[in-house]
Amino acid sequence: MYKVIEGLFYEKSDEWLKVDGEIGTVGITDYAQDKLGDIVYLEEAKVGKVVNKGDVVISIESVKAAADIHSPVSGEIVEVNLDAVKNTVIINEDPYGKGWLFKIKIKDKNELKDLMDAKAYSEYRQ
Repeated sequence: MYKVIEGLFYEKSDEWLKVDGEIGTVGITDYAQDKLGDIVYLEEAKVGKVVNKGDVVISIESVKAAADIHSPVSGEIVEVNLDAVKNTVIINEDPYGKGWLFKIKIKDKNELKDLMDAKAYSEYRQ
């Protein structure tokens, strides 16, 4: 069974979102990091880039595959996890903690209702 954290929002494309006020932290789920395998490259998100919900923000590559990382909400990229860009192994080791990918200033919190909670995501990935 894959680790799923209560209190986060989830996308069917395997991104998670932690909301703190108007800032959302985005990463990939334990399921996604496991399916990708050893991650070898993370594209650096562009601070200041404005994205819409579902837009591809960055790409991630592993020894097995490459994948696009989508934004679970609309907004502006405000921070990038440079530690994860430089040391991609932390994404595999701690996808919900030190392995976060980028932070976004959320434009419309109404979009959160379109995301899954931990229970729904767990059922989706069973």
